[in-house]
Parts: sequence; C-alpha cells; structure tokens
Amino acid sequence: MKFSMTGWWDMRLAIQAGDVTDGAVFNVIVGDSGQARAVALGKRLFTDARLSRNGAVSCASCHASDRQFQDGLPVGRGVGVGKRRTMPVAATAYSPFLFWDGRKDSQWSQALGPLEDGVEDGGNRVQFARVVRAHYRREYESLFGAFPNLQGLPADASPLGSADEREAWSRLTNEQRDAVNRVFANLGKAIAAYERTVSYGDSRFDRYVDAVLKGDRGGQQTLSAQEVKGLRLFIGKAQCATCHNGPLLTDQAFHNTGIPPREPARPDRGRAPATAKVLADEFNCLSRYSDAPPQACQELSFMATGEPGMEGAFKTPSLRNVALRAPYMHAGQLANLDEVVTHYVRSPAAAVGHSELAHGGQGHTERKPIRLTEEETRDVVSFLSSLSGPIVERPSRPDYHGSEQVSGR
Repeated sequence: MKFSMTGWWDMRLAIQAGDVTDGAVFNVIVGDSGQARAVALGKRLFTDARLSRNGAVSCASCHASDRQFQDGLPVGRGVGVGKRRTMPVAATAYSPFLFWDGRKDSQWSQALGPLEDGVEDGGNRVQFARVVRAHYRREYESLFGAFPNLQGLPADASPLGSADEREAWSRLTNEQRDAVNRVFANLGKAIAAYERTVSYGDSRFDRYVDAVLKGDRGGQQTLSAQEVKGLRLFIGKAQCATCHNGPLLTDQAFHNTGIPPREPARPDRGRAPATAKVLADEFNCLSRYSDAPPQACQELSFMATGEPGMEGAFKTPSLRNVALRAPYMHAGQLANLDEVVTHYVRSPAAAVGHSELAHGGQGHTERKPIRLTEEETRDVVSFLSSLSGPIVERPSRPDYHGSEQVSGR
C-alpha cells in the first residue's frame, strides 16, 4: 500500500465470518512534520530526572505509565510532599484548563508548572536550559532552531526559585531572561507533544454502546445485568451524568461538591484563586511564548472570574479507568468508589464555599437530592468498573483541543 499524502491515517481492517464481524484500527503517521521528533524528545524529557533539584524526580515519577500515568498516592510526592492528588495525563489534550484548580490553560504550560514547583521537581529555569543544551541540543535545534547563547549566565536562576535564584534572575538582562524563557517554553511543548499521544483505549462500556447502536444483542452482554442497572442509575437517579458526560465522562468544569478538606484548619479554596493565576501566567495561551493565535484562546479570553460558585470548586475528573485510580478526590480524601458514591448521597455541607449538591430540599434549583439504596450504590460502583480500558500511546492528532504545533516562534 502506498500513501501519497502525509499526516494522520486511520487504517481500518474489517473481518467477517458468517454473522460475526470483527475489526482493527491501525494509527499511522505518514511523513515527518516535526511532530514525531517532538514526541520522541518529549518522551525522553518526561522521564529525565536531571530536570529536578535532587536529580531523582521526573514527570514519570508522579505520572507512571504502569500506574495509569498517576501515582496512586493521596497527594503527590516529588522532592517534597504536595497538597493535592496527582491527576492523570491521559487525554488531557482535550482540557481547556489543567490541574485541579485550572491554573494552567494548555498541556505545554501545565508541563512547566511542576518543574519549578518547590515540592515537585524543584528545579529552576537556567538549570533546565543547561540540561537541554548539554543532553538534547541536536534534537532541540532540529525542532526549534539555534540554541541561545548561555554564556555568562549563573548556574541557577529563576523568578520562582529560592531567594538566591530570584536575585540571580533579577540581575539578568531582558534578552537573557527571554532566551531562557523560550527554551523553558519549548521544553514544555516537547513534553506536551509526547503527552498528546497518551490516551484511553476502548473499555467494555464502549463496546456495549457500540453493540447497542448496532442492535447487536450478543455484544450487549459485555456488561452484566448489575452494570446495566448501574448505567441507568448513572444517567438518571444518581445524577452522575450531570457533570460526568461526553466521551471522557467529564464536563471539564469546576464544582464544589462538599468534599471534606484534607486539613480542616486550612480548607483548599480550589478554583477561586486560580483564575487570577492563569490570567497572569507568562506562559498562558495569549502569551508571547504561545504558538496559538488569539482566536484560539477563547476559554482564557472569556473565562469567568470572581464567581462565588468557584470557591472550594475543583475540576471534574474523567471517569475513564476510574476504578483503577484509588484514592479519590482532589486530595485523596476518599479511599474507594463506595465512599465516593456514599458521599454524594449524604451530600454534606462544604467547609468552604457552597456545595452544589442538594440536601434536604436545600441546594441549587437544578439539583435534586440523590437518594440511592445500598443495592443501588453497589450497582453504580459496578458500572464504574466497566469504564476501564488500556492506556495507549498513539500518534497525536493535530486537531486535539488546546494543542499547538511545535515551532521555534
């Protein structure tokens, strides 16, 4: 077979034997526009612990490929201990805002945050530039052009680092800071190119839906009777689909559902303070380091700010593979899915802000109290297990939401 056009191809093979039809889909990139090289570079950077302060932490430390690209811990651990749960990397290309509070608005910008965070990688920008120059210069220049001159720069300098690092950063010229920032931004774009290849494969639920659409009664047996009952509750009485909808089973929005704080004396305000952070971020969609045209930054341009409902609100996570990702919620407060469903039935008052969940006739007008029996709770949990499938790495599509072409601009 000969391809005359470059780009993403889906090769679909159908096999039919009697009344039984099976098939396979092969994803192929033809030609090299730089994306394949960017993915290869990003994957190496993703696992490179030299980008951390202690030389022992990488992106893969918290986003482990053998643990659903997360870490299975209540809160993340890098060079220190964080305050929130590690979110999975898979399919984040479709997210308009990243992290539990949405303080980043693209994959490439999100990749930069942990690198400088004092309890995650804890590195600094000049250190990152030196690591890239020493170990990845050829790959970098093939994608982004000539590497800037780092002569005369201190060993460590960053606007977000230690007092000494901040002082060193302040002494750099504007041209030096811009050169380091551009290497830093391009590092994030390479990592994002790799992360765009990480997605969810088909689950039993997907095969069930496909069988229902085809009228294939035999294929519908992929879900048990209990799981089907759980599905009906999920989209009905349990009200799960109010927020967990769409292909990724998330509305990509932020909600306060009264999850108890991990530290009662210091409740997490969630989304409320994060809107100012993403607007002020020097690496946001509208920044000079972004490759996106302004018209592609609608979420940032029209982002709601100052809304009371964002106090104590956190991002709706995807339910893809959720049964494989205990513990749950933004700080691992709930140990298992039974506790999660029970929380929504109990709908306690929020420690900060106002919970959207209705309780005893109270709450938002569009919500009704969630009333489930113990058996129905088990049915919902059973259905959630059907959402598990493989994590796959496949060539990134250029039309992923929030993606940017890797370039040297």
